[in-house]
Amino acid sequence: MINVEEIRKDFPFLERKIGDRTIVYFDNAASTQKPIQVIRAMEEFMKNHYANVHRGLHTLSQEASKLYEEAHEVVAKFINAYSWREVVFVSNTTEALNTIAYGWGLWNISEGDEIVVTIMDHHSNMLPWRLIAQLKKARVKYIDITNNGYLKYEQLDELITEKTKIVAFPIASNVLGTINDAKRIAKRAHEVGAIVVADGAQSVPHITTNVRELDVDFLAFSGHKMLGPTGIGVLWGREDILEEMKPFKVGGDTIKEVTLDSIVWHDLPWRFEAGTPNIIEGIGLAEAVKYLSKIGMENIRKHEEELVKYTLKRFQEFEGIIEYYGPRNPADKTGVIAFNIKGLNHHTVGAALDLFGIAVRTGMHCAHPLHYRLGLKGTVRASYYLYNTFEEVDYFIESLEKIILLKDKFSQQIPSHVCTGT
Repeated sequence: MINVEEIRKDFPFLERKIGDRTIVYFDNAASTQKPIQVIRAMEEFMKNHYANVHRGLHTLSQEASKLYEEAHEVVAKFINAYSWREVVFVSNTTEALNTIAYGWGLWNISEGDEIVVTIMDHHSNMLPWRLIAQLKKARVKYIDITNNGYLKYEQLDELITEKTKIVAFPIASNVLGTINDAKRIAKRAHEVGAIVVADGAQSVPHITTNVRELDVDFLAFSGHKMLGPTGIGVLWGREDILEEMKPFKVGGDTIKEVTLDSIVWHDLPWRFEAGTPNIIEGIGLAEAVKYLSKIGMENIRKHEEELVKYTLKRFQEFEGIIEYYGPRNPADKTGVIAFNIKGLNHHTVGAALDLFGIAVRTGMHCAHPLHYRLGLKGTVRASYYLYNTFEEVDYFIESLEKIILLKDKFSQQIPSHVCTGT
C-alpha cells in the first residue's frame, strides 16, 4: 500500500482552507491537483531552458527540443507504446478524439457505413462521431448498459457488423466508474475490420495501461487528470494507421516541404502537432508521469479500490436515503462514486458539501445520454485519487449525514438552480 501521508506532503494545494475548513478534494475525475515536482519542473524549464522547439539551431532551442522529445518518450514508456513516434501531444482528450474523427473518420467513412459507440460515452467520444456520421451519411449505433452500469456485451455481435468502420468506447466511465473489457470489444471490432478508438481519460490516470495488450488502434487521454497541467493531452495511435492518416490541423511544423503544387508531411508525431505546441505543459506531463510511475499504478489502483469499498460500506448506513449508481463491486470500477440523496437536488447537495470544504462535481458530467438512460437529471460525483484518505471519507460521510438531517434547511438556502454546469 502507498504512504498517503507522505504523498500529501507533495501537494501544496491540500493545505488550502475553505473558510476555516481544510479542503477535501473529491473532484479528481474532473481534474487533479499538482505535486510540487510538476510545478518545479515547469518552473525550471521556463527559467532556464525556454525557447520554441524544432525552429532553431541555437542552444536554447536545441535544449527545449530535446526535453520536449524526451517527454514523448516518457509517455510512450508509461503506456508501453511500440515507439515514441506513436505519441502525439494535443491539448486534451477532446482534441485527440476529434483528431481521430476528422483525420481518419472523415477520409475513410462512407455513406451507409456504421459507427458503434456506447450509451455511457462522454460527449467528447460521442459527438465527433455523430457529426462525422451526419457529414458522411453514416449511421451511429449504441451499446446499451445494464441497470448496474455494465456494458451489455451480448450486443457486440448484433451491433458490430461488416458495415462497422469505427468502434469507440470509454475504458472507464466518467460517471459510473465502470471499467470496460477493452480486449473483448477490440477483438470483436477487429473481426470485422473496424478501427477501435478508446477514450482513456478516466482510465490512464488510475490503472496500468498497456496499449499492446489492449489491442486498440487509438487511445486518448488528458494530462490534467493525472497530476499534469491543463492544455496537454495525448493521442496514441498505431504507427501504420498514423502514417496513413490525414492531419486534422495543418500549418507550422506539420510539413517537410510545401510548393504550390505539393505537400510533403513531416515525420510522426510532428505532422499532427501543428504550430507552436504546449511545450511547458509537455514538460509538466512528463514529470507527472514520472511521479505516477514512482508511486506505482498498481498501488494507486489498490488504494482507490479500498477507498471505494469503504465508502460503499458507509453508504449502507443510509439505505433508502442515498441512491448509488454503477457497479457494486469496487474491483469493477475506478475511484468514482455517483449518487443522489432522496429529496434533495444534486446541485443542492454539491453546494452544501462545499460549505463543509468538500469539493465534488454535480450535474450530468458531459454524459447526458447515460443519465437519461438511468432516468436521472443529474448526480453528485465524488472521485478519489492517490492523495485521498479514509479520514476524508469519514468526514464526507459525516457531512452527508448532517445535510440529510438538515435537508429542508439546505433546500431553502441553496436552491437547485445555483449551478448550471453540465
